[in-house]
Amino acid sequence: MKVVLSHLTKTFPGRGRGSKKKEDVVAVNDFTFEIPDGRLVGLLGPSGCGKSTTLNLICGLQKPTEGQIFFDGEDVTQLSPQKRGVGMVFQNYALYPHLNVEQNIRFPLENLKGPEKLTKEQMRTRVEEATNLVQLGDLLDRKPAELSGGQQQRVAIARALVKLPRVLLLDEPLSNLDARLRLQTREEIRRIQKKTGVTTIFVTHDQDEAMSISDLIVVMKDGVVQQIGKPQGVYDNPSNLFVAKFLGTPPINLFDGRVQDGALLIGGEKVLTLKNVPDQAVYAGVRPEGFTLSENGPFTCRLSRPEVMGRDVSIVSTHPASQNPVVRSIVDAESCEHLSGDTVRFSLNPRKVFLFTKDTEARIPFESV
Repeated sequence: MKVVLSHLTKTFPGRGRGSKKKEDVVAVNDFTFEIPDGRLVGLLGPSGCGKSTTLNLICGLQKPTEGQIFFDGEDVTQLSPQKRGVGMVFQNYALYPHLNVEQNIRFPLENLKGPEKLTKEQMRTRVEEATNLVQLGDLLDRKPAELSGGQQQRVAIARALVKLPRVLLLDEPLSNLDARLRLQTREEIRRIQKKTGVTTIFVTHDQDEAMSISDLIVVMKDGVVQQIGKPQGVYDNPSNLFVAKFLGTPPINLFDGRVQDGALLIGGEKVLTLKNVPDQAVYAGVRPEGFTLSENGPFTCRLSRPEVMGRDVSIVSTHPASQNPVVRSIVDAESCEHLSGDTVRFSLNPRKVFLFTKDTEARIPFESV
């Protein structure tokens, strides 16, 4: 199922009356995007960026102020959620506590009417297929309170899939799970999506989740799409400062810098030689893996401590031009065996360095010499 969002906008009216009335809130602003058939797309952004509102618009729980929604060319903008053929999985699972697993999964089928109404045998077959898909076959008699968080989430996914939806929508499905369960469950979601081939839209504020399982990610801020692309491509080529800062663990290191006479200066040190960049003040972002320890490196930081991560080491340092409290540099453990003294020197990988304008924070393309 190909999903097309065309100039989708959702505005919520401001509250209050008269002079106390607040301005209208634009939760989603002119969102245009084509979600390919059978792909898993992650809507990614901080709280309040409009990602859940976008999901609710696709589902039909909310109506857009402007724009249209198409499923395989069919305009579904005004259709009710029941007629759109979507499956929705909520953050809080929304399971019925008095029903067991089998009854929770079967419940949507019991509400089908008219030509869609199923026989008991057909419902039993559908429930069996859905429970096998999420590997819950031995838990059918349990109530939700007797299940772990991960198991409850799988029940919610099975309940959405039992209707054979054209589109599967997941709204922050892992946020209530602990770290280990989040990892396991996101792998389950990807496995299920691959097996069913259903077009899936996954909302999260966790960039690790989005990047690890999505075919495409959509980064949003204040209702506006900032960048769309494959996860690695967006990470390697952020379109602006917000995207660069939002993606990456540890986060990108950000410095106040200046381009002057064909060179990038940070703290007065010439760290890169550039081509075709006018002289200007810039933000210089350096990914943690963009540093290489070098005794004669052009970039000097004050060493705080090394943090051993096993195969790699995170060198924690400080720099007067840094906008982050500390500078984190990920290097090979063997390269820092003889690390000593109060300072540490680096050379920078130009492919891991990004420049942004001071006013609009847009990306400045450059070539290094």
